[in-house]
Amino acid sequence: MSGSLRRRDVLLAGAAFASVSLSGRSDARVYGGGAPWTPGIAPGLADVPQTIPGGDFKFFTTAEAAFIDAAVARLIPADHLGAGAKEAGVTVFLDRQLAGPYGRAERWYMQGPWHDGTKSQGYQSRLSPAELYRAAIRFIDQHCRQQLGGKGFAELSTDQQDSVLKEIEKGKLKIADIGPHAVEIEGAKGPDGDTFFAVLMQNTIEGFFSDPIYGGNRDMVGWKLIGFPGARYDYRPYVERHGEKLDLPPVGVRGRPEWKDQS
Repeated sequence: MSGSLRRRDVLLAGAAFASVSLSGRSDARVYGGGAPWTPGIAPGLADVPQTIPGGDFKFFTTAEAAFIDAAVARLIPADHLGAGAKEAGVTVFLDRQLAGPYGRAERWYMQGPWHDGTKSQGYQSRLSPAELYRAAIRFIDQHCRQQLGGKGFAELSTDQQDSVLKEIEKGKLKIADIGPHAVEIEGAKGPDGDTFFAVLMQNTIEGFFSDPIYGGNRDMVGWKLIGFPGARYDYRPYVERHGEKLDLPPVGVRGRPEWKDQS
């Protein structure tokens, strides 16, 4: 898994993702009666989750958060272009999403019958996203400890982590088959590795490019990387200016970090 290759793929995905809303995400809010901010003022900016003091996670255990930190740091690594997923707070984003309606699959059809689907049919596991993450992290850590000197995934070298992630991505590591006591959640066997990898990759991209109000894209590093101006209320002056670089600092739902906090 080449860091430069993965980052290039993510940039291409991000350019498309930045123009699509996160409809159906867990902590979405509806604003009415005008814009939720005024120029130069960012009401409530202080409660945007920038860090997790003392490991105050809503879903992840400390060990699970360490796993996710390590995994997303390999999917979107920091390099000469800027911060990676770990630095952008993607673990915070994932923690908040998995603790909410998305993690519980509240808007998904989650009843039987249960058959193996095709890749074109998308996500087919009977596990909710929260159950998927919890089971997969446990299985992968168990696999690493059995095969790699007793170390969990977060303790491995980056080369070893890349190797494990490649196995998962290619479906070589069948999470359901790890260990003699495969965990079952409400009668469901553990997920296949490639299913988990696809969800983790998609969620990592979402966290890296989402509005900072959701906990990821800290300091709007994802938007700055691709030149996305953010959630501005009016692009009409720029509609006909094709091919021009927009030298506009990105603006989130709650403004920009450098705006004066009025909370």
